[in-house]
Amino acid sequence: MPVNPDDPRVKRTRQLFMHAFNDLLDEKRNIYSISVQDIAARASVNRATFYAHFEDKFNFLEYWMTEKFQIIIKKRLPDDLAFSKDNLRTLVQTIFQFLVRFRQYLTPGDKQFEPMLEKSMQRELYRLLLQWLTSEPKQSLPQDKLEARALVVSWGIFGSALQWSRDAQVRSLESMVEDVIEVVTINLSAF
Repeated sequence: MPVNPDDPRVKRTRQLFMHAFNDLLDEKRNIYSISVQDIAARASVNRATFYAHFEDKFNFLEYWMTEKFQIIIKKRLPDDLAFSKDNLRTLVQTIFQFLVRFRQYLTPGDKQFEPMLEKSMQRELYRLLLQWLTSEPKQSLPQDKLEARALVVSWGIFGSALQWSRDAQVRSLESMVEDVIEVVTINLSAF
């Protein structure tokens, strides 16, 4: 039977796993060498409890990346999360900075996890942009158009940041952010 993610006990247990994994990552400095057994032991729970919450290590890593990304976004953006040019700038800068830091922690053995972790980040960016678009009181586009717009814009932002983070940051963060915001603003001009 699946766990209820809103149950306070589930939240506490998942936080134990998150803290355990972060501690292990600080110690071992790579993702691939951390096992489910390591995470469960550090969290002081058994492996069966881990598997009651997560299908496998990959499922946990997706959860971990999404949570980590959400925490950073919540620290940087106001609680109302309404669309504004300032919030967009903060969001784009955060994506760029997050990917640079993320890349610093990857070891050659972790490359297998890179696409999955990047997908988690992009999916969360899409979710946030869609939330902005659908909560805009003046918007009149149908849901499928809003979803398409959020998808294209999220990949535009994320893809630009990803490429920039891989290319040893030839251009400055500021110039990249300005260019991305210019393109995104054109695509979101109806809002």
